[in-house]
Amino acid sequence: MQSRYFTITDYPQGTPQRELFELHSTELPPLQDGEVRIRNTWLSVDPYMRGRMSGVKTYIDPFELNEPLEGAAVGEVIESRDARFKQGDKVRHMAGWRDIAQLKADIIEPLPEIEVPEEAYLGVLGMPGMTAWSGLNLIAKIREGDNVLVSAASGAVGSLAVQLAKARGGTVVGIAGAPEKLAWLESIGITAVSYRDKDAQQLSADLKEACPAGFDVYYENVGGICLEAALNNLRVGARIAVCGLIADYNAEKPSTAPGNLAMILIRRIRMQGFIIFDHWTEYPHFLEEVGPLVTKGEIDYEQTVEEGLERTPDAFLKLFEGANKGKMLVRLQ
Repeated sequence: MQSRYFTITDYPQGTPQRELFELHSTELPPLQDGEVRIRNTWLSVDPYMRGRMSGVKTYIDPFELNEPLEGAAVGEVIESRDARFKQGDKVRHMAGWRDIAQLKADIIEPLPEIEVPEEAYLGVLGMPGMTAWSGLNLIAKIREGDNVLVSAASGAVGSLAVQLAKARGGTVVGIAGAPEKLAWLESIGITAVSYRDKDAQQLSADLKEACPAGFDVYYENVGGICLEAALNNLRVGARIAVCGLIADYNAEKPSTAPGNLAMILIRRIRMQGFIIFDHWTEYPHFLEEVGPLVTKGEIDYEQTVEEGLERTPDAFLKLFEGANKGKMLVRLQ
């Protein structure tokens, strides 16, 4: 059986170019005891993958040049030599960027038994959803009535973060760019503020107008002017959960720190970065809380879908153009 997969041929400087990605095909070896063969149906592309293209180990190993790329995927078991899985089982794993995956059973997990579309386990009930929940609950320790600010608020993580925060009763403000993203946030009851064509001073003023009392929690996905503007609008004792800093992911030189970092001292702010893999043991608690909300239709989640394995690099690159609303996915045919 043939497997088609993507590689990168070099570690990019700045924004990756489409030519960096190459599609290859290989014949899979015979299935061994303890292995499972999976036909992938949905692939996830995520901003953190850009860090793995740097050639430098961060909190995760870098991608190897000319070797299959990796990422979250769901699929169907087509052959198994492990008693834990049988043909037809729906599973999730980290061998994305390919159509057929052959893996040791130990690194595969069955999809939870919640009645949602299978691709939801790559988005609202997958790593992005778990990241939103963890940042609010485990890192920022959100409380009833907290005012919450979220950057990249219409993205895969931010869009759930604003909805979970809204359920706690305080004022929730989301920062986004495109008019349709701002409109979507407003449609679900979130005050939306645009960062487009603004400097940190103007964005700070707009956040002040949106929530004059200031914020108790800032969920950080972007960095740059969003962080600087947020620091000016945080209350004494505020908490910042740093999930991502996408504004700098393609930077070709080190970025400068916000000029108002003194606000962390002045307002006794706690700022903590986190990596979701460190908190995955809490996934059952996340599912217990958020799963029923999704099945009842009480969580509004968006998806942007590209069709076909060949479009996977394009889907990935669109993340850095702000072209996705909600979770960016690739559906395999």
